[in-house]
Amino acid sequence: MARDTINRLERSPLHLLHRAGQCAAEIFQSELGEDDLTPRQYAILLTVANNEGVSQTQLVELTGIDRSTLADVVRRMLKKGLLQRRRTRDDARAYAVKVTEEGAKVLKARDPLARKVDERILSGLPASQRDRFLQDLGAIIQTLNRLREKESAGKSADAPSTQRRGA
Repeated sequence: MARDTINRLERSPLHLLHRAGQCAAEIFQSELGEDDLTPRQYAILLTVANNEGVSQTQLVELTGIDRSTLADVVRRMLKKGLLQRRRTRDDARAYAVKVTEEGAKVLKARDPLARKVDERILSGLPASQRDRFLQDLGAIIQTLNRLREKESAGKSADAPSTQRRGA
């Protein structure tokens, strides 16, 4: 039975992607330091730097970080002085996020280390397979996002109406 479980896990995309993510996060922390940026914070900082004034809703879409987690991480980054935010002109409920001077310094200092992390992660593959690997990961993400969107659309269409009759 134990061998069957191991064989199943070795062939499970869910398990393998999870383990790869754990290993990648460990490499990230070893390169950037324990008390430094997390992989999510780095992704947010890099994305905001390349999309100044991006809304938090857009950050959710661009980074793949869920809404509540992103809001919490952005709050911590605001406290660290890495980001600043203001209400958008178009929608008073939405925030536009911008990298601070300190955030730009941190990003500039950490970017070479993050690139080294990517190199270490890909070093397990022959150079000839690395681009294909990244393309395949991107394709998996796109497919899963589309499935999630379809399921969400189906659930909201199936949800009972909350509107009262005759109202």
